Amino acid sequence: MEKIAIISDIHGNLPALEAVLTDIERRGIKRIMCLGDLVGKGPDSAAVVDRIQAVCEVVVQGNWDLGITLPQDQPSGLWHQKQLGELRLAYLKQLPFSVDLSISGKSFRLFHASAQSVYHRVKRKASKKERLAMFQNTEMTGEAPDGKQPEIVGYGDIHIPYLLTLKNPSEKSSQSLASSGLMLFNVGSVGTPYDGIPQAGYCIIEGEKDPTEQAGFSIQFVRVPYDITLAVKLAYEAQMPESQRYELEITTGFVHK
Repeated sequence: MEKIAIISDIHGNLPALEAVLTDIERRGIKRIMCLGDLVGKGPDSAAVVDRIQAVCEVVVQGNWDLGITLPQDQPSGLWHQKQLGELRLAYLKQLPFSVDLSISGKSFRLFHASAQSVYHRVKRKASKKERLAMFQNTEMTGEAPDGKQPEIVGYGDIHIPYLLTLKNPSEKSSQSLASSGLMLFNVGSVGTPYDGIPQAGYCIIEGEKDPTEQAGFSIQFVRVPYDITLAVKLAYEAQMPESQRYELEITTGFVHK
């Protein structure tokens, strides 16, 4: 059996990222994939980009990663662009949209927000139509290696971890959910969770490495405490714009606009 750690939405929170990476190492997990939004919100976007490049085998693009590469006119955006510098901005701009992989004979697809766009948000209580659209092959995702739609989709963006199963509309109604169901999950957020739990979050996928091996697999949600006081201190010491909003988000575990 093989384990893969799936992280997302670090948002410049280096203490949270380091706590998660320590937990991953403690578990003996060698493979790490990141579902985007490395930057913004927190003060250490540059260090986070460098760390992610060093430890992740796959990094897909998030809406903040793409957005920060565009012209900025607000103090916060200009500040983050300056911290990142040209080379990191170029790296963020060229990140892939999605990744397909096979685990225990199941086809997985991972991306940041949805199959349509890094900016298209699919909430936890989305409609069935919106959920099923997450499994479509689109211009952005392309087709899976086997030409079929994925059976299991994981994403980030909303900062709220969850997992649900859906009936596959392409299968006969007489088949059971266990044999023909789809699975949709959100990995949560390392840096700024929005589920009211102010701890870094990520997922672990465990299954057979051989893609042809039909076997069981698991998706585990993990929460990791980290030094939030330090994270707040780093923001104010860096004189980051919107430090107060960042403090409110990471100390409460809720979004603040």
